[in-house]
Amino acid sequence: MKMRVEGIAFFLQVVAVLPFFVSGHWDDSVHPHFPRKVKKRSTEEKSEEDSADFWIRNAQEAVKERLLRRANENIAKNVILFLGDGMSIPTISAARVYVGGEEKQLSFDTFPYTGLSKTYCIDHQVADSACSATAYLGGVKGNYGTIGVTGNVKRDDCPPMRNSTNHVLSIAHWSQLKGKMTGLVTTARVTHASPAGVYAHTAERDWESDNDVIASNYDSVTCRDIAWQLVHGETGKKLNVVLGGGRANFLPQNTKDEDGFQGNRVDKVNLIKVWLEQKKQLGAKPTYVWNKEGLLGVDYNQTDYLLGLFNPDHVSFNLKRDKNKEPSLQEMTEAAIKVLSQSENGYFLFVEGARIDMGHHNAQARMALDETSEFSKAVQAAIDMTSESDTLIVVTSDHAHTMSYSGYAHRGNDVLGIAGNADDTIPYTVLNYANGPGYKASEGRRHDVSKDDMSNEEYRYPGISPLHMETHGGDDVAIFAKGPWAHLFTGVMEENVIPHLMSYASCVGNGETACDPLEKEWHFSRIMILVKKNSK
Repeated sequence: MKMRVEGIAFFLQVVAVLPFFVSGHWDDSVHPHFPRKVKKRSTEEKSEEDSADFWIRNAQEAVKERLLRRANENIAKNVILFLGDGMSIPTISAARVYVGGEEKQLSFDTFPYTGLSKTYCIDHQVADSACSATAYLGGVKGNYGTIGVTGNVKRDDCPPMRNSTNHVLSIAHWSQLKGKMTGLVTTARVTHASPAGVYAHTAERDWESDNDVIASNYDSVTCRDIAWQLVHGETGKKLNVVLGGGRANFLPQNTKDEDGFQGNRVDKVNLIKVWLEQKKQLGAKPTYVWNKEGLLGVDYNQTDYLLGLFNPDHVSFNLKRDKNKEPSLQEMTEAAIKVLSQSENGYFLFVEGARIDMGHHNAQARMALDETSEFSKAVQAAIDMTSESDTLIVVTSDHAHTMSYSGYAHRGNDVLGIAGNADDTIPYTVLNYANGPGYKASEGRRHDVSKDDMSNEEYRYPGISPLHMETHGGDDVAIFAKGPWAHLFTGVMEENVIPHLMSYASCVGNGETACDPLEKEWHFSRIMILVKKNSK
């Protein structure tokens, strides 16, 4: 082992100094926009990064950390799945610069195990948040626009959706069957596509209230809406925590919510009141809150079920949020964990940073990166509140976006700024979109972005093709994992594998788990083989 480590160290030293030998022979004529002389970083005239020793030391620490890793094969009492909606790999890279610099780390960058997820739907190359939710929560891929149903159900087709044999049950349901507490947190409406994957079964992601079903010319009693399923559905009614936006989908049209907004429902049913009465009839202690003050004032000793609806629509972007009224994703995550931690059998929690995706759809890169930063804070909160010995935390995304992070900007350049001038002498931005509402043309020429106020938080970054809304991307997304059986989350996998790995670690579901007798026997046999080898 000692010779192996020394060999690795020598190899890393060679690799680290190699660029300094070849740098004098760099021919930048093939890269006309690459700076001939690297601009000194503004932070200091001389940096320790200029020394080969810095990078060798950095690499050696990384080698040692990896050599010390040991697979955690404990049973995962708790599982937390963090979903950065639309959090592509370029989004992660750009967000690091946004929060402090190229060398910075987001909370989940420190996780020991990573993989890649293939996100396509059964019928589409590029996924939406509905079919992908069915995959990473239910373990089965479905069709675009459908949630919690198999490929036998096509979008906007109610009859097959009613057939329970076409339903896909989520890992939240599997966890409930094992007596675990469950919950969801989102910055979207709680009836939106991603959170709906926790509990709903629908042919149409847009059927969030009965009014939406009626608008599609279906009977809202025969074809139940998503909000109704959250309150009455087999999985939804057992959720111990539901925090997010979407209050209007739970209130009748003739009713105003706490903010004075009208409800959406046609059936004249106040589902919030139904939810409260339902829990009280069970002898449980439910709490409903609608603002930050209410959430921070929750008495966790008197709360078995927590429902928080903080906006009639989506929770506001963090940069636009009234911080005295709407809670942050971190605050909602902390509240959820406090409730669920009361469970003796453990829990499953789904947390979505939904507005990363919405920032990208608007071509508002600043919004998307800021939401990624907020998402990272929520993950850190979960790390701080749990133990790696018994809690598996998985961080991933449902799909990518078309934002690119490119150009040859100097180190420390504003990632939301200009990268340089193109061949047409017009500046181009570091971040660009393949399509979307940021497309602009001026007298047959490319728009000059230097004339724009790019400091505006709602600034729309350039797109190649004009669309009223930027699209998702089809590239793979990252998976980060730490805790029991986190080492299984490596390599390239289909997105629907994710919940099966989580269920294996936490011993829920109908598939193979770490609690199976055969699995225990296999581990015992492996240990005995190692003991015999070491005794020779």
